[in-house]
Amino acid sequence: MTRSEYPWLLPSALAGSEPAVDRVRPRRTLRDWIVDIAAFLIAAGIGVLALDALKDAGGYSAVDSVVDQLVGAAACCALWVRRRWPVGLAVVLVLVSAFAPLSAGAVLVALFSLAVHRPFRPVLVLGVAAVAAGGVEAALRPDPTMSWIGSTLYGAVLVLLVIIWGMFVRSRRRLVVVLRERALRAEAEADLRAEQAQRLAREAIAREMHDVLAHRLTLLSVHAGALEFRPDAPAPEVARAAGVIRDSAHEALQDLREIIGVLRTPGDGEENRPQPTLVTLEALTAESRQAGMSVTLHNKVDDPATVPAATGRTAYRIVQEGLTNARKHAPGAAVTVTVAGSPGTGLTVEVRNPPPPGDVPKVPGSGQGLIGLTERATLAGGRLDHGATGGGGFRLAAWLPWPG
Repeated sequence: MTRSEYPWLLPSALAGSEPAVDRVRPRRTLRDWIVDIAAFLIAAGIGVLALDALKDAGGYSAVDSVVDQLVGAAACCALWVRRRWPVGLAVVLVLVSAFAPLSAGAVLVALFSLAVHRPFRPVLVLGVAAVAAGGVEAALRPDPTMSWIGSTLYGAVLVLLVIIWGMFVRSRRRLVVVLRERALRAEAEADLRAEQAQRLAREAIAREMHDVLAHRLTLLSVHAGALEFRPDAPAPEVARAAGVIRDSAHEALQDLREIIGVLRTPGDGEENRPQPTLVTLEALTAESRQAGMSVTLHNKVDDPATVPAATGRTAYRIVQEGLTNARKHAPGAAVTVTVAGSPGTGLTVEVRNPPPPGDVPKVPGSGQGLIGLTERATLAGGRLDHGATGGGGFRLAAWLPWPG
């Protein structure tokens, strides 16, 4: 069900001004025909009951009967325009009902429609007018079986019940509008949250791409530089460097393909390849040793497999970035990696290196790796510190939460 199918659900129809359905109605729907026919039949039925009551009371001439029936039929037929002019129709029928008792059914239907489509003030005014018209009609054509006060009270009760019923329908429609607006708003907010989550995931993938590719490409740069500056190196060393270059280039291409695939089809789930954790730190340091680095790993965690996957992955990326920076800015320096911690106290990661021996080559760097690591550690609920040590070395340290 949409608003275009049911324009009476628009908020403007419930605010007090004339609803759009009363101003512009291009065609009647099947529901409109059913409701209008039912309203006509109800009004005609009440008019027939009123006619029988008048005949049973006696003193009802044939001329009065014909006139009342014509007026009552005209009042029932006038209900077909109640959607377009509900207030005007109600005013006319209330005035007519003071002299034509057979129009009572049409008046009740008009008041019901008015209570559904208009605010309380005009409904109250016309309701009081309808009760007064009923009192006038009871005085002009008294019922011998009922007093004037009884007839007036009876008409007032009928008017009150019809108005209450119409106001209930109006309140229910307003509730439907409010619930529909809330549902649409909630859906829009859910879409916005999904887009934001997708954007954050893409940013995380971009940071992942920087961390992974920087590590691979640094290996390529180091070994290519070694081949360039030592063309007279022994054949085994040249072959080993060429093999590392080939493997690093292949792995970098594989990582890039996977990242691009995730960017093209976001939300497809986790990557097929297992993510690095604290268990794979030994393989990472071994890879760095193959590249010619002096790396010492002190893994003081009793069982690395018990570390949460997200925490272990963050620790792995911190060590990877630390080794990459040491290889770029402190070639030849011995690097010490220390990992310690336990459930409840957290996980500490430290990558430390002394100043490099000899001249340090100028290797370009954007500094985005440390910024990304700081953000990654913060998002994980931890913290990261980095900076130069007193002797000219460099220290990268982080603390990550490890729930007990």
